[in-house]
Amino acid sequence: MGSEPSSRDLSPAGSADPEFVAGRRSAARLRLAIPARFVSIYSQQPCILLDLSITGARMALAQPAACGQSGYLAVGRMEIFGMVVRAERGPDMAVNAMTFDDPIPRDAVLAIRSFAEGFEEREHRALRDQVRRWVTGER
Repeated sequence: MGSEPSSRDLSPAGSADPEFVAGRRSAARLRLAIPARFVSIYSQQPCILLDLSITGARMALAQPAACGQSGYLAVGRMEIFGMVVRAERGPDMAVNAMTFDDPIPRDAVLAIRSFAEGFEEREHRALRDQVRRWVTGER
């Protein structure tokens, strides 16, 4: 005659968020594919930011960062500190997941989304200009 635990019983210690459920992501992910940089005391390497939430991110790197490694993710002008919690190695790249030391504000996520949208547009415009210069013989 045991009863199912409520989501409040599954929330992390000190959490007053009744919507938190164990085993589920507590924040929605923003899917991206923009350049960023992961910096730790061991290395600094460019990466592709694959997705982002207020509590963490996934990034594709040439060389995986070790689980437990602290560092920061540099996106645009933002530096978000955290720790690598998962590392997966594929044939061409590694994917690391990191959790942030402190949740980032939702408006920061929106700013990164705006940066991503502008990045794609700028890249497309630069490619078009490069092709135009090549076709016309300009340098």
